[in-house]
Amino acid sequence: MPTVTETLQVTGVRCERCVMRLASALADHAGLASANANLMGQVVVTYDDDVTSREALLGAMSRAGFHELAAV
Repeated sequence: MPTVTETLQVTGVRCERCVMRLASALADHAGLASANANLMGQVVVTYDDDVTSREALLGAMSRAGFHELAAV
């Protein structure tokens, strides 16, 4: 089980309710071990790379209205 932990920076997190909505979007995502978001839009995810991917997690967040910030 190759576990990956990384921090994603997303837009759209403005309040605690947004954090809860983000958590709900990731709830029960296959392969996701943990996800912690803060009000700065940082989401620390730990997932099984054999079951899911960074792109799949970003897709789930995107469907809930959160989008990854482009690298500058």
